[in-house]
Amino acid sequence: MKVEERLLKYVGYHTTSDEDSDNIPSSDREFALARELESELKELGLSKVVLTDHCYVYGLLPATAGMEHKKAVGFIAHMDTAPDFSGENVKPQLLHHYDGSDVLLRGSGDYLRVSDFPELKDLAGRTLITTDGTTLLGADDKAGVAEIMTALEQIIAEGTPHGDIWVGFTPDEEIGCGADLFDLDYFKAAFAYTVDGDYEGEVAYENFNAASAKFSIKGVNVHPGEAKDIMVNAALVACDIQSQLPPEETPAHTEGRQGFYHLTDMKGDVAFAELSYIVRDHDRASFESRLNRLRTLEVEINQKYGTGTVSLTITDSYSNMLEIIEQHPYVVDIAKKAISMTGLTPLSRPVRGGTDGARLSFMGLPCPNLGTGGYGFHGPYEHISVEGMQTAVSVIKNIVTIVAESDL
Repeated sequence: MKVEERLLKYVGYHTTSDEDSDNIPSSDREFALARELESELKELGLSKVVLTDHCYVYGLLPATAGMEHKKAVGFIAHMDTAPDFSGENVKPQLLHHYDGSDVLLRGSGDYLRVSDFPELKDLAGRTLITTDGTTLLGADDKAGVAEIMTALEQIIAEGTPHGDIWVGFTPDEEIGCGADLFDLDYFKAAFAYTVDGDYEGEVAYENFNAASAKFSIKGVNVHPGEAKDIMVNAALVACDIQSQLPPEETPAHTEGRQGFYHLTDMKGDVAFAELSYIVRDHDRASFESRLNRLRTLEVEINQKYGTGTVSLTITDSYSNMLEIIEQHPYVVDIAKKAISMTGLTPLSRPVRGGTDGARLSFMGLPCPNLGTGGYGFHGPYEHISVEGMQTAVSVIKNIVTIVAESDL
């Protein structure tokens, strides 16, 4: 099956994760695609194929004769799509011989504009896959799933010599839980790659340190006519907290390795209010400084409005995988060589986000991230080219060959 046929098949499954759920998977609908992948892996002849009760899919393509001593490599992608935008009833648009101009998204009447996504000019002449504007596409990360499955099929069909190849498909990556129950006692790879990036030819091994922070604010609600020196308006206290954070340190004003405070949600009234943030920074010291600023702010606000007015909860999300990958530089070297073999110049840039690979690296599995060839993730402007996906398939196959030919 062609890689684009797989993508179009997989995006037909509604697998949006549920950020309000405490379960893994966060939604039972994720099992539908997981069962399909379990079946396909078995049809390809992989061994140790299993679908767990928590919606993780694993499989092993055993080493070919004489390659049993080679290091085992793994490839991982996630099945869920982001809750930021609808992932149900996806209606992809295919533009053959795309001309590099703005694209009408026929479902919404909106346009995918070159002015917003300059890489579109470089995709001219290719087959472009977009949404119809009413949903996201789901290439994040069903493109990665399709690329791994297609690479496996081609490796088997072509008789490529290889060591053990493990594959894993996870739920709930988009809500930060994809690696929570990943079984490294079962998944016996020495190192792995998540196939969950964007730019073609990308190998990413530096990501944000990340945490979530929530301010819970208790107000004192009395009749406004009798409120003097009594009322504490929780909603106004929330505004005060936000005003204490630097306005230039938000996602809309930062790039590259610059960190930020991102107010993701606010709600409340006079009696009670909540502010929810995500905090990000590539540099560990700067990251800790940001968290300490929030802790100091909690103290200052309580001094201003009264003890117990505000309580702050900080939850760690993931850390910068760079500190782990630096101990295993060969993992990146292999990926860069594999990318160069396709004729591309390897691209490595700081990821302004995180992947399952970041968590897995700290769990003991060095795991950089490979580009899928997709862009505009998490919304109606998501797009990918067939040729970009084919390149990602080639990169995976090249990695397998390099590992088989190396003396690692």
